[in-house]
Amino acid sequence: MLVARQALRYKKRPVFPKLPESPFMPIMSDKWIRKMALEHGMIEPFVESQRRDGVISYGLSSYGYDARVSDEFKIFTNVDSATVDPKAFSEKSFVDRKGPVCIIPPNSFALARTVEYFRIPRDVLVICLGKSTYARCGIIVNVTPLEPEWEGHVTLEFSNTTPLPAKIYANEGACQFLFLRGEDVCEVSYKDRNGKYQGQRGVTLPRL
Repeated sequence: MLVARQALRYKKRPVFPKLPESPFMPIMSDKWIRKMALEHGMIEPFVESQRRDGVISYGLSSYGYDARVSDEFKIFTNVDSATVDPKAFSEKSFVDRKGPVCIIPPNSFALARTVEYFRIPRDVLVICLGKSTYARCGIIVNVTPLEPEWEGHVTLEFSNTTPLPAKIYANEGACQFLFLRGEDVCEVSYKDRNGKYQGQRGVTLPRL
């Protein structure tokens, strides 16, 4: 009898209160992204349509923007058997490479940056997802959210989770950015806080 009651209880769907209608869309469309990029410099350089001929796709999509990775890479190497310390990360832990491709060693990672320079509006938060082409090869692209009024080149982290070397293609699609607009403007933006990664250019290492 007790089991039957528990089964009945778990079958009930939760009822959530209906949210009031809002004039804002939670995720912004291609029309909004295009307008903000062309008229306000939100994304520079900006590609107005998807490019996919023989390359990993990039450019404007229905509800996001697929950014490209540049040809500047920092490949992680631990020749000195040092400890990885987020508070004191040594540039000696990387080997710099510049070129059309980057080879990441097995179970290692590389830092790179977007070709595009972003300027985020004060009422927008941007999240990033890796391209499925890389994800299906065991290559994970990681980016933290772009906060309101942050600007700069986005530093990308490519993790090679496979036991084989992995190839990254410069000037081709790497990840998709989704633009979420808040119902209200934030009280304190990243710019107001003088964030440590504000205005970063090139591949930027951890800062304390």
